[in-house]
Amino acid sequence: MLLGVMLLYVGAVLAVNGIWLLGQARAARRPAEVPATERPLESMEPATPGGAARTPSPPVTEAHPTFIQNREIAVLNLFTGFVGIVTAVTQAVQGNAGDDLSVIRGGAFILLFAFTYLWVAYNAYMNAGGHAFGWYCLFVAITAAAAGGYTIDQAAGDDASIWLGIDWFAWAVLWGMFFVLLTLERPIARSTGWVAILEGIGTSWVFGFLLLQGTVVFGK
Repeated sequence: MLLGVMLLYVGAVLAVNGIWLLGQARAARRPAEVPATERPLESMEPATPGGAARTPSPPVTEAHPTFIQNREIAVLNLFTGFVGIVTAVTQAVQGNAGDDLSVIRGGAFILLFAFTYLWVAYNAYMNAGGHAFGWYCLFVAITAAAAGGYTIDQAAGDDASIWLGIDWFAWAVLWGMFFVLLTLERPIARSTGWVAILEGIGTSWVFGFLLLQGTVVFGK
C-alpha cells in the first residue's frame, strides 16, 4: 500500500513538472516569435498624465496556463520527496526487521527517486544550475533500466510486477531525457515535458490509484 501512496504523488508531480517544462519551453522561444511591437516591455508602457510610469503588464508567457514559476513547482516536489523518504525509510526498516531483501530493495529504489524531487525543489527555488542534477539523473536512469529487467525477470506472470517492470523502463527513458536536457543542454524541454505528463499519468497516478483501490494486487 505504501507503494500506491508514493506512486499517487509521483504521478501528480511528474504531470505538473511536465506542464512546468512546457511553460518554460514556451517562454524560452516566445521572445523570438513575438514582434517587438507586441512585447509587453516596461519601456513600451506610456506614462500616465501625471508623469508616473504605468505598472508594466505581465509578460504574455506568464499569462499562459502552462507557465508555472520555479518557486511554485518547488512546493510539490518538496512534498513528494518527503513522502518518498518516509515510504523508503519505512520499507527499509520493515524489510530489515523481517530480513526481507525485496522490501529493502524497494525502499532503496524509492529513495533513489525521492531524492530527485528534493533536488528539483532546491534547484527551482534557488534558481541553481542543472548540470550536476543531470548527471545524477543519468545514474538513476541506468539503475531504473536494471531494475526493470530484474522486475520483469522475477515477475513470474504477475500482472502488477510486469506493470511495474515496464514502468521502470519508462522511467529510465524519462530520467535519461533529463540528463540530455540538463547536462548536455539539448533543446528537448518540450518533448521531455510531454513524456513526463504521459508517464506521470500512465506509470504512476493510474497504477498507484489502482493499487490503493485493490484492483491491482502484487502476487495475485
